[in-house]
Amino acid sequence: MKKILFISAILLVSSCGYQGHYRYECQDSANWEKEECNPPLCLVDGMCTEALLGFDPSETTIEMPTQETVAP
Repeated sequence: MKKILFISAILLVSSCGYQGHYRYECQDSANWEKEECNPPLCLVDGMCTEALLGFDPSETTIEMPTQETVAP
């Protein structure tokens, strides 16, 4: 009985949560060009796309840091 209750509780908790929404509007690629997601408006409340994503989505390439090789 406890096992069934535990499994049903896990299923109930796992069904709650993700509903296909973004936490912040500016994380959604459909909103990247909106005025409130671009400076200077977004700087006021920290909702700039670059700050939320960690990179500038308008850049076509992302530079990867070079790895140094250590000689034995």
